[in-house]
Amino acid sequence: MDLKSNQASPVLTDPAPINKSRLGIPSRLPYTQQAASFSSSKYMTIPRKKPGKLDDVRSNGWLDAMKSSSPPRKKLIKDFNFEVASDDADFAHFSWMLKYPSALNSFEKISNYAKNKKMAIFLDYDGTLSPIVDDPDRAIMSNEMRSAVRNVAKYFPTAIISGRSRDKVYNLVELTELYYAGSHGMDIMGPLSHTLADDHPNCIKSNGQQGKEVKLFQPAQEFLPLIDEVFRTLVEKTKGIEGAKVENHKFCASVHYRNVEEKNWPIIAQCVHDVLKGYPRLRLTHGRKVLEVRPVIDWNKGKAVEFLLESLGLSNRNDVLPIYIGDDRTDEDAFKVLREDNRGYGILVSSVPKETNAFYSLKNPEEVMKFLNSLVTWKQQEESEC
Repeated sequence: MDLKSNQASPVLTDPAPINKSRLGIPSRLPYTQQAASFSSSKYMTIPRKKPGKLDDVRSNGWLDAMKSSSPPRKKLIKDFNFEVASDDADFAHFSWMLKYPSALNSFEKISNYAKNKKMAIFLDYDGTLSPIVDDPDRAIMSNEMRSAVRNVAKYFPTAIISGRSRDKVYNLVELTELYYAGSHGMDIMGPLSHTLADDHPNCIKSNGQQGKEVKLFQPAQEFLPLIDEVFRTLVEKTKGIEGAKVENHKFCASVHYRNVEEKNWPIIAQCVHDVLKGYPRLRLTHGRKVLEVRPVIDWNKGKAVEFLLESLGLSNRNDVLPIYIGDDRTDEDAFKVLREDNRGYGILVSSVPKETNAFYSLKNPEEVMKFLNSLVTWKQQEESEC
């Protein structure tokens, strides 16, 4: 696989404006702004902060973002101290589905537009191929889902783009025929039958899972010592907070608070905030009940999609249809890329209404599997008619 990259030096930039659709979507486009949700004794005692100590995380919006990162299923509106009636909730969901229709119900429209086009499939892992669980180590994809992904990869270039480390997500998926992009796209490995460009400054050679030489693309290579240092610091600082878990994803560090009592969320947020004060080259982003520390570079899942399309020779072409399926805030960067210039379809996996840059929606991993199986059936039928 040849790569002729024109990637610029990483700098933080604003997203490009969104153009009108050419994807067979009605001219009344969905929202285009950034995603926003509707809005023991064996542990050491957490010291009580002095008044005003937590003002940092309250004033900068961290707590609001933490609360909205995974809204309660039974509540669409929490900010006004009341719950919406079931009829209102049903209406809200109905209205949301009009903006972001089911990719299963819209499959005929999608497949009609995909005729005579080269498709590329991009998939998040947690919440997309596996269910969201309290313990990230137990987020295991089913054998049926693995079979569906394997079959999709037989017909379309397929990549997993996850916030987890690349090695960890590879060990969870266990399919050698895929691309893997870990750390939100900052650590990319192509299929063993392909290579990345020898002359790209961020490409390095390494030994793959089967002992064979592979090429890796790692735009944040210089940040490895820094991430490792901040990971160790976060582990030490949060060890007294019951339920907190810190993971090292190689090019980013994640602080999970899914199992932390909500009354202690300000404590864990302030803890991360205080640690980051000493690392100006790192920044914080929010996922589903997780605080993620990343390098300050202009790289994310959207950039990973663009890089992989380019490396496959599928960029800047009108006969290409990329599809990205994901459930998390971090997937919005990829949704934006596909919406800009109407390059492809983003599909949000969510059972509750929330704003997104995706075009379509699916409720859960079970529906994701049905959609992937439908893609395979459609492609098989298309080839049989040729």
